[in-house]
Amino acid sequence: MADPRVFLFLQGPHGPFFNGLGKMLRRAGAEVWRVGFNAGDRAFWFHPKSYIPFRGRAEDWPETLRGLVSEKSVTDLVLYGDTRTIHAEAIAVARDMDVTVHVFEEGYLRPYWVTYERGGTNGHSRLMDMSVEDMQEALKLSDMEAPLPPAHWGDMRQHIFYGALYHWFVMFRNGDYRNFRSHRDITVTREFILYLRRLVLMPAIALERAWATLRIRQGGFPYHLTLLQLEHDASFREHSPFDSMVEFIDSVIRGFATGAPGHHHLVIKAHPLEDGRVPVRQAARDHGVADRVHYVRGGKLAQLLNDARSAVTVNSTAGQQVLWRGIPLKVFGRAVYDKPEFVSTQPLADFFAGATRPDNRAYKDYRRYLLETSQLPGGFYSARGRRQLLRQVVDMMLSPDDPYDALRSGTAAPRQQLRVVT
Repeated sequence: MADPRVFLFLQGPHGPFFNGLGKMLRRAGAEVWRVGFNAGDRAFWFHPKSYIPFRGRAEDWPETLRGLVSEKSVTDLVLYGDTRTIHAEAIAVARDMDVTVHVFEEGYLRPYWVTYERGGTNGHSRLMDMSVEDMQEALKLSDMEAPLPPAHWGDMRQHIFYGALYHWFVMFRNGDYRNFRSHRDITVTREFILYLRRLVLMPAIALERAWATLRIRQGGFPYHLTLLQLEHDASFREHSPFDSMVEFIDSVIRGFATGAPGHHHLVIKAHPLEDGRVPVRQAARDHGVADRVHYVRGGKLAQLLNDARSAVTVNSTAGQQVLWRGIPLKVFGRAVYDKPEFVSTQPLADFFAGATRPDNRAYKDYRRYLLETSQLPGGFYSARGRRQLLRQVVDMMLSPDDPYDALRSGTAAPRQQLRVVT
């Protein structure tokens, strides 16, 4: 009889998803442990016997992990995001000790799916080295139609709630973890305040957003869309040529002012969790286009995308929604969808002057490949989304093949065909 799998969890999404995942893995016969780095990690892990607090200094973490892997005979490492220091160091240790690394991330096709890969995500994903031709060849082994998304998982409110709760524990219950340092540039207190502010101001922001969107949709002008990201987002920090979102915004508005026809407008859409401090208006005034630049705080992208002429982003996953509609897209950072078949290589001013269209057939093959491999229906934050995700991901984690190899070898489990709820 084979030795049981031993899973060691590190930091996960805010909320109870990792706890539910660990519970199901134990039911499947695996041994499960969790390392916690602060009181927020501890608060959402409901199996105290398997909880291991790390209270040491950051420089002691790699050696501590080596000891844990040996002591517990760890076979698998589970984490959310691969760029924060403790996770990047853990992945290096795991590779050295022949431990399988399972990485979760927000969906490449969010908001209806989440990402599950082995070894790394985003700029560290195996997708970065795959061509569209590679994917088309693998798809010959499947005749599945691309699954439809549900109407919603209802994740955003829960995401904000769990984020605020997590940071409350870190602020007020972190006495046992005095060496803890956040992987983000802003303080834990500041992040808690931002989450709390988002919860309180959600109705007011929704009204402001609705009015801004209405003015754009009824403005009667052609417009281009800029998709912002959170400055502390891993994809932006690790896989972007810009040092700040301010630098990206200035670059885009300069390119728009130089290349776009005089009757075109630019719509800059903030990330739903943005704190509203991005200096759009000042940059627009500096480049002489203040009357042609609009700023929208969060909200559903579809309302603005349907009439957009083109879109620009660093490497936001929202770029996938752009490509799905066949809209020209310009990206600046490393992104899993940055393929020459459907992402523009034009200089920015030329792009705004007359963007080349993507190869929509190639993109649909790419999208279908993702949905048959690393994209799983569900979400981390709502109860419904977590239930949907757990139905499939545990078997994938226990499989000897990673999602991409499973499709090629014919061992991939059938995907659920989600129905659109109207």
